[in-house]
Amino acid sequence: MWFLIRGVFWFSLVLVMLPIFDQEAATRLQSEKGVELTDALGAAAGAISYVGSMCSEKPDVCARGAETFTALGSRAREGARVAYTYLDTQFADEAATAKADQVLTGSVVAKEQAIRIPIPEPRPQI
Repeated sequence: MWFLIRGVFWFSLVLVMLPIFDQEAATRLQSEKGVELTDALGAAAGAISYVGSMCSEKPDVCARGAETFTALGSRAREGARVAYTYLDTQFADEAATAKADQVLTGSVVAKEQAIRIPIPEPRPQI
């Protein structure tokens, strides 16, 4: 989940910085009213404070939000797994895949679906 938040942050930062490299966009932006850094920081602090107080006032909203983000993270993880499996079947070298299957120890290979299912190692006994 944090990966998505960081990705959105960096992507928006790139979008904000792109007009610097276009002279026409830079001149158009100079005519618009700017934002002071202190105002932006004050607004961000207020938003964080509001979200924090909302969780203390209505904990069920925060709990459901956490459940929602967990479900979205699981779906994103499964989507990434499906994409990886698809790309692996499209671009995998058959000889390298067969050799990797022979080298793999401690895993079960489902040949019908070409999906590797790793067997986890047992936890150490304390």
